[in-house]
Amino acid sequence: RTPPHLAREPPLQTNMSGFGGQDWEPVVLRKGPAPGSGPQGPKGGTSRMTSAGVDIRHLEDDDSDAPMKLPTASLDLRIAIAQARQAKNLSQKELGAKLMIPAKTIQDYEAGKAIPNNGLIAKMERALGCKLPRVPKAK
Repeated sequence: RTPPHLAREPPLQTNMSGFGGQDWEPVVLRKGPAPGSGPQGPKGGTSRMTSAGVDIRHLEDDDSDAPMKLPTASLDLRIAIAQARQAKNLSQKELGAKLMIPAKTIQDYEAGKAIPNNGLIAKMERALGCKLPRVPKAK
């Protein structure tokens, strides 16, 4: 006789009749958004504005094969930021700390690699104590 802890129990009999058998319907996977979902707002998906406030659709309208020209800060804005900063004897790092933004951002503005928004230009004006040229509003 085998001890009770080693005794084998008979396999459980399950009734599969409640499941209706195997599901043989094909699964179709599609790329892209679900049908009926429209374009998403700026929080969820496809925003049509760049961080500089430029409408991407205007940039995409150009049908030529030439490289796309992205907007940059105007030369007078770049020079004005650098001259005002130097007049206050501030380094890019010190001005960035005063404005609570990274020094790399100030460097990008002075090099013309980024366009500051008008709110940040106003903040720079208060910190530097002078007027700076504003970026024209996008239509």
